[in-house]
Amino acid sequence: MDELTACTSIPLNPQGFNKQVVLPCGLTIEHLRKGMADYLDFLGFLNQQLNTRELPRLESFLMPANFSSMVGEFMSTTIPKYCHMLVKNTYHNGHPDLIPKGKFKNDACQHGTEGIEIKASRHSSGWQGHNAEDVWLMVFVFDANSVRDASRGIGPKPFRFTKVVGAQIAKSDWAFSGRSATSRRTITASVRRSGYEKMEANWIYRSE
Repeated sequence: MDELTACTSIPLNPQGFNKQVVLPCGLTIEHLRKGMADYLDFLGFLNQQLNTRELPRLESFLMPANFSSMVGEFMSTTIPKYCHMLVKNTYHNGHPDLIPKGKFKNDACQHGTEGIEIKASRHSSGWQGHNAEDVWLMVFVFDANSVRDASRGIGPKPFRFTKVVGAQIAKSDWAFSGRSATSRRTITASVRRSGYEKMEANWIYRSE
């Protein structure tokens, strides 16, 4: 596949949404479908523009963590466009990312238990966060090129969402990964198997 072809993201599977899923705060699978479709359009537009200038696609030059963060931030911003019961948390580094509209002054919450925390990842499990907390966690899993692919001989491939899962998980569903005495890596917590199973049982979207 060439670079230009890879600029067009793979469309969502219209049959891939779980009609039995349980979602909080008035959110529906139609809200999510529209938000995900917006991201595919957004990324395709940017990558096609980059291609006209002989520049690599966004996912091919951003560091993997930065690109994943961009996917998550886009979804946090776009979901409230369709689900009017939710707003993006305006508190700097506030938790969770999406909160009930009008519940907090200026829609700003430093730390709350109502709402949805959004993450995006290339990984199908082992999702990480900075804190082990009781939270309704939603993860958008995707497949895309990364900055490391060229050196590994991996050719161009279009972006696609592979699955979306989410559920209410507890502090006990997280485990801190720790670090060595010489590491400068930020300490993070990872979702345990127990949390993973809760989220997979309440799956939202699967591409196949």
